[in-house]
Amino acid sequence: MKPLILLLATLLFLPATLSAAVDVRDFSSELEERRYRSLVAELRCPKCQNTNLAGSDAGLADDLKDRVHSLLRQGASDDEIRQHMIDRYGDFVSYKPPMRPATWLLWWGPLVLLVIGLAVMLLRRQPAQKRAKPLDPEEKKRLQELLSGQDRTEQK
Repeated sequence: MKPLILLLATLLFLPATLSAAVDVRDFSSELEERRYRSLVAELRCPKCQNTNLAGSDAGLADDLKDRVHSLLRQGASDDEIRQHMIDRYGDFVSYKPPMRPATWLLWWGPLVLLVIGLAVMLLRRQPAQKRAKPLDPEEKKRLQELLSGQDRTEQK
């Protein structure tokens, strides 16, 4: 009886798992469709943070995909479409922001942090001689006394 209930429950929820957004747009050529797919894959959804337009189900992403499609149909080049999106939504919409003073932190920030981290590690590192100095004769004698005294207490 349990396997039958499990099968029925699976069949009941199967349509919900199969429903997915299908991107239905008309293209004049296969090249135009490839350009569209390439552009929506490389442009980031402003709402979803780290998801491209192709992978986002947000309403804003659908609007941007419609805009990309519309610009393609109007004959805009890929660079013009990218620039249109950057002008409207800022450098964030591009996974490859342009190199200019406003984006230097994006481009060079990770390298600067790496260099600072390495410098801190090297400056904090002490030579082996400073970390462990040899015992002088008095310290050796005291250590032997402690060790021999410890042995006697353990034997009792």
